[in-house]
Amino acid sequence: MRLLRGLHNIPAEFSGCAVTIGNFDGLHLGHQAILRGLHDAANALGVPTLVMIFEPQPKEFFAADKAPARLANLREKLLDLDADHVDYVLCLPFNQALRSMSADDFIKQVLVDTLGIRHLIVGDDFHFGCDRRGDYQALASAGLQYGFDVRDSSTFLVAGERVSSTRVRNELEADRLDEVCKLLGRAYRMSGRVAHGRELGRTLNTPTANVLVKRHRLPLSGVYAVVARIQESGEEYPGVANIGVKPTISSIPEPSLEVHLFGFSGDLYGQHLTVEFWHKIRGERSFDGLEALRDAIDNDKRSAQCYFATLPHSFRDSGSSRITTTELNFSEATRYER
Repeated sequence: MRLLRGLHNIPAEFSGCAVTIGNFDGLHLGHQAILRGLHDAANALGVPTLVMIFEPQPKEFFAADKAPARLANLREKLLDLDADHVDYVLCLPFNQALRSMSADDFIKQVLVDTLGIRHLIVGDDFHFGCDRRGDYQALASAGLQYGFDVRDSSTFLVAGERVSSTRVRNELEADRLDEVCKLLGRAYRMSGRVAHGRELGRTLNTPTANVLVKRHRLPLSGVYAVVARIQESGEEYPGVANIGVKPTISSIPEPSLEVHLFGFSGDLYGQHLTVEFWHKIRGERSFDGLEALRDAIDNDKRSAQCYFATLPHSFRDSGSSRITTTELNFSEATRYER
């Protein structure tokens, strides 16, 4: 997959593609259906696939801090699209110039003149252009004029309701992780680079990896039983994670993801972890001092160990993270170079 940052980075030889446009936040089953249609159209036409996204996302541009929490940051979104074998991702800056561009100008200047579009797939609620005046009908008319096909993706339903990023977000906020899995086709996950933190975990006998989440707001918070994959090596470990703002030790709210891996020994600094959230243990709360926090963390570790140990073997062996019996031998020999 090739990332194109802005229209000025479109290769001179670029001509013809099958395109879809949207936020693709979380890459849920509805998004995945759109991408399958995109691949089918591209293969039939013999052209590459291109997904157009925006940074910031339009709601973030208009609503700033009041915008909903992202399910995926930009890096996570690109990893998901790459795993779906998309050929190109065009990331356009959503700024005042793009916000003010008319629907007709967007079609002519961006889709036709710059991309040489051959096929377009959009969601059933897609709007674009200044004041969102552009819609499917405008695109269909332009397709007849300029010679490209337009397809409106049908609504994707799970349990009789439309799958959307908003629905995923609502299920996360309600701690219904099983429902989230049904909407995403996998466990909800976050990924990021492991960086130096306060190193408080070592003093509490629970060394943790401080994962940079690169978000202003979080779509979930609390303590979870998790499965973490080290992207560089592919190794996977069960563990326990706290995601939130660490109210006991931080006077300034700052999104944080701290992960303790069962059975891991080594140095993770600078590497990337993908953390899957499998089970909610408790909500995030403040404690009266470090001793109370240490006791709570010990209880959290035991709760996570019990959760994984009681999973059916068939689930452990066939789940998205392929946890093995060996990895479920919870040794307290865990050591980090912290």
